[in-house]
Amino acid sequence: MAKSKRIEQVAAEIQTILGELIRSEIRDPRMGFTTVMSVNLSPDLYYAHVNVSVMGDSDVRSETMKTLNRARGFLRRELSQRIQLRQVPELSFHLDTSLDAREHMDTLFNSIEQERLENPPHLDDEE
Repeated sequence: MAKSKRIEQVAAEIQTILGELIRSEIRDPRMGFTTVMSVNLSPDLYYAHVNVSVMGDSDVRSETMKTLNRARGFLRRELSQRIQLRQVPELSFHLDTSLDAREHMDTLFNSIEQERLENPPHLDDEE
């Protein structure tokens, strides 16, 4: 079933607002550089599954996720002041590691290409 245009629009607006709030309002030194990658809303708009990417090692990521979860109430309150909804959705934050997978694949492809350049295939002479 396709998402309604309204749900997609609200999700995009929430993604933008949360990105701004996280960047400008959360001043915790344990927070890594965080990007809101996507927001998936329930059909009734009561729940928002917020996917975030965090730059840094596993400790930084863990601390960032803890900080975001502690700030859920604050972020929801701030969101309610910036968006016109009957009910502001409950926020749940989830670590998005898709960029890590892409970076890993890029590294693998680059190493294969480098190996190919350093050791070109030998073509046998036909007799």
